[in-house]
Amino acid sequence: MIFNRLRTRRPVPTGACPYGHTAPVAGTSPTTGPSMAGPAAGGPVVTAPAAPPTARPAAFTDPRQAADFVRQFHQERPGAGGPGPRLRQVLDEIDRTGTYEHTPEELAFGARLAWRNAARCIGRLYWRSLVVRDLRRLSSADDIAEQCFEHLRLATNGGRIRPVVSVFAPDRPGRPAPRIVNQQLVRYAGHPAPGGGWTGDPAGAQLAARARDLGWKCGGEPFEVLPLLVQERAGARPEWYEVPDDAALEVRLTHPDHGWFAELDLRWYAVPAISDMTLEIGGVRYPTAPFNGWYMGTEIGARNLADADRYNLLAEVAGRLGLDTSSERTLWRDRALVELNVAVLHSFQEAGVTMADHHTESERFLRHIAQEKRLGRPTPADWSWIVPPVSGGLTPVYHRYYDPVDPSLRPAFLAREPW
Repeated sequence: MIFNRLRTRRPVPTGACPYGHTAPVAGTSPTTGPSMAGPAAGGPVVTAPAAPPTARPAAFTDPRQAADFVRQFHQERPGAGGPGPRLRQVLDEIDRTGTYEHTPEELAFGARLAWRNAARCIGRLYWRSLVVRDLRRLSSADDIAEQCFEHLRLATNGGRIRPVVSVFAPDRPGRPAPRIVNQQLVRYAGHPAPGGGWTGDPAGAQLAARARDLGWKCGGEPFEVLPLLVQERAGARPEWYEVPDDAALEVRLTHPDHGWFAELDLRWYAVPAISDMTLEIGGVRYPTAPFNGWYMGTEIGARNLADADRYNLLAEVAGRLGLDTSSERTLWRDRALVELNVAVLHSFQEAGVTMADHHTESERFLRHIAQEKRLGRPTPADWSWIVPPVSGGLTPVYHRYYDPVDPSLRPAFLAREPW
């Protein structure tokens, strides 16, 4: 996806600051010790009652992270004035409540910076175009589901895919926010086949099983959209919602040169919206903040449909092409993979749905690096994620080094911690 494609990330230890900081506790004061008193020297010892503690919670949000973000916001937005007044306001709010609330402008700026900081994303040239939906007032499962479907409609935009993030309520002291259980707002279910193997997408098997336990009736089809599961609080039974047809645009796959390709009856959804990551801005964590860019063709053609632990279609395509599969030296996998990617790019173009090819997107990423360099900013990038999975050596992103990845860089989209 033009944001970043997900892999398993090492979880941050529960209760630990993701920055590795030990945050000072706001509002603490020295313990009031006993005093010695009496009517006269040598009189009875009387212990004065301890003063009641100040009713201020420990800092749930690291004030240093909050201060860093406020300074960056005002530095990159000169029209906002100096950071002093807002900085004092934020630190006072953290001292009183343990956290603070972003202004709408800070929220939008922080979400866009999280995209700009995404070291595994090749599509960061467009970070300023991100549409930020401020939905922090919503916390019920019904409201979250309704607005997730609206997110998909807005992002689909008749096929001209728009990058969108929908930000729901943040975690607050003693009040963890609701979570979306799904990895993506749209994904296909996977079902074990009676004779072994899989029907559908094995990556969706675990969620499909959980949805069935909740009462979802599945049809066992190879491209069956999973329901959306929303969990309002830890230990609560998730609510599930069928994704409306008008919210999940799908593209049927054909090939410009091979009519038989349509007989495979393949399709893929248009909007890759990640929904299981936390958006962290200035120390405030938004665990429900689904976001999308648009697909790069290789994500579907070289990974989702080709990987052995996904749809695993290379052998089927090679057989239809009449390729010699008796030896790896015939490069039948490579040839089948290219034709599969040709079909994906062709089909999305014919359907009028936004999709990038890996050669064009590589050139655009280098433009992004050049722009950031002119502004005096580094562009951390993970080479293993930036280089496409098809013809990597033919793209300009292959033959160079990048600024090192900084795990502490914020704002960021992060692996979500458990409840």
